[in-house]
Amino acid sequence: MNRLAVVVASALAVVASTAWAKAPALPPALEQAVTQSHEALRKILNGDPSGYAALFADRDDITLGNPFGPFGKGPAEVRARLANAATKYRDGSVRGVDRIASYGSGDTIVLVEVEHGRAKLGTSPDFADFSARVTSVYQRTGKQWRLVHRHADPITSPRGAESMLPTPRP
Repeated sequence: MNRLAVVVASALAVVASTAWAKAPALPPALEQAVTQSHEALRKILNGDPSGYAALFADRDDITLGNPFGPFGKGPAEVRARLANAATKYRDGSVRGVDRIASYGSGDTIVLVEVEHGRAKLGTSPDFADFSARVTSVYQRTGKQWRLVHRHADPITSPRGAESMLPTPRP
């Protein structure tokens, strides 16, 4: 990595860490839903998709994107994507969650986080540490906050433009 890229990445890390500390407080009921989401992360890292499945709103336009395939839309596709993701993890734990920012007002809030986990991935017998950048959209229904969108991917460090190109497969 060239020197300019290192300087830029370091500056962004300082700015981001400052922004994390200043994220506004969430309403208590939403904070409870976010805590349940972090518990759902622990469950899925142990092969159980039920935590996330319970957090999603019961409506046809919910969406889920994860590192293991295309977006799912609607309850059936979201449940299928969650079930598939759960098969990828075993013996996992949540190492931490960094709240980057929250946006919105009224009945819709967007939450940006970086999740840190440790689990056995795929068929590997070894533990791996990993992080995912996550965007979650919550909507209030009555007194409850429910997920209507979640996107998680492993891009947590700078990448070159070439990273957008398909990776050749053997």
